[in-house]
Amino acid sequence: MHTAKRFVSRLTRQTLALVLAGGRGSRLHDLTKWRAKPAVPFGGKFRIIDFPLSNCINSGIGQVGVVTQYKSHSLIRHIQRGWGFLRGELDEFVELLPAQQRIETSWYEGTADAVLQNLDIIRSHRPEYVLILAGDHIYKMDYGTMLAAHVESEADITVGCIEVPVEDAKGFGVMAVDEDLRIREFEEKPEHPKPIPDQPGKALASMGIYVFSTHVLFDELIRDHQAQAESSHDFGKDIIPSVINRLRVMAFPFKDPVAGKSAYWRDVGTIDALWQANLELIGVSPELNLYDSDWPIWTYQEQLPPAKFVFDDENRRGTAVDSMVAGGCIVSGALVRHSLLFSQVQVHSFSEVTDSVIFPDVDIGRNCRINRAVIDRGCRIPAGTNIGVDEAEDRKRFHVSPKGVVLVTPEMLGQDYPHGL
Repeated sequence: MHTAKRFVSRLTRQTLALVLAGGRGSRLHDLTKWRAKPAVPFGGKFRIIDFPLSNCINSGIGQVGVVTQYKSHSLIRHIQRGWGFLRGELDEFVELLPAQQRIETSWYEGTADAVLQNLDIIRSHRPEYVLILAGDHIYKMDYGTMLAAHVESEADITVGCIEVPVEDAKGFGVMAVDEDLRIREFEEKPEHPKPIPDQPGKALASMGIYVFSTHVLFDELIRDHQAQAESSHDFGKDIIPSVINRLRVMAFPFKDPVAGKSAYWRDVGTIDALWQANLELIGVSPELNLYDSDWPIWTYQEQLPPAKFVFDDENRRGTAVDSMVAGGCIVSGALVRHSLLFSQVQVHSFSEVTDSVIFPDVDIGRNCRINRAVIDRGCRIPAGTNIGVDEAEDRKRFHVSPKGVVLVTPEMLGQDYPHGL
């Protein structure tokens, strides 16, 4: 065991991680109108980007580049504030890599192109392995075990994968593997996903996580770049399908090491998925345990006072039931039930908040009824407002998801967006 730990530790020290965090996240509608998807708040005090970054640090990978492009101001600000604790003298860093037109006069045109345009920076760090990560998924994963599997299987490329229901697999890269977990087929976002042979209701989907031996990455990026019009310069659409017949490309199933089944992994790319994943955290024993001190999620910590619940009159009692409430919140003579309140939320007297996710710095006036909603940062909900009560009325002002979750942003209320989205 000691030898195995030293082996993995050596691999993680030889690895550069690149977190691709430039996506628009258009399925999140107005939540990503002024911020990149990885900057969207999650879990009461975090942002989505904190999960892959924390996985890197907890895995022993201390060299990380964050590739940004789309409306990245709040993302850059968050990383500068919350991720500057690494030791530069030990060559540890979280480095921002915005689109700079380093090779072409265009911006990043795909995930592979985003890495290609930073090839000189990658070379300067001289890693043995490059770990490519999506910056917009929620999960906990020890990347060291994936790196070890990559080396032990003598792979050129290793693709992280997870079992998903066949009906959900249309939004992912779907693969077929042999008994040695070598990938034999790979199709990005297929119309008719192929199920796993012995599990007809499941498909093996790519997590958007790739380990490359560095020389292989360089060769394939240059080859893809030379293809120009024939390629969309994307790892899932172009790079992986083009190499499975001539390189050793292996799958790494992401499983819970204790239960032996598929581990927790969420793509929170829609309003419904984001709402559900947040409210899952409220459960007695949620799949994603944020209270796990062995695998902490790191983030920017605001200095805030504890949450406060005031008034204890018969019809005016500050109460939160079956909920998570972050620091700086004040629930004043109101009822919060099965909801998640981010930092510095104020809920005023006689209001009720149920089954809702309330982002930071929201003020909810008196006598409001909020049900099955996501309220964006900085909203000022006027007294007497009903949200999630009358769907027809909600549709006139707000965005209502396919499953009936109401999204409210400051702009929809005729208000300015706050600084530091």
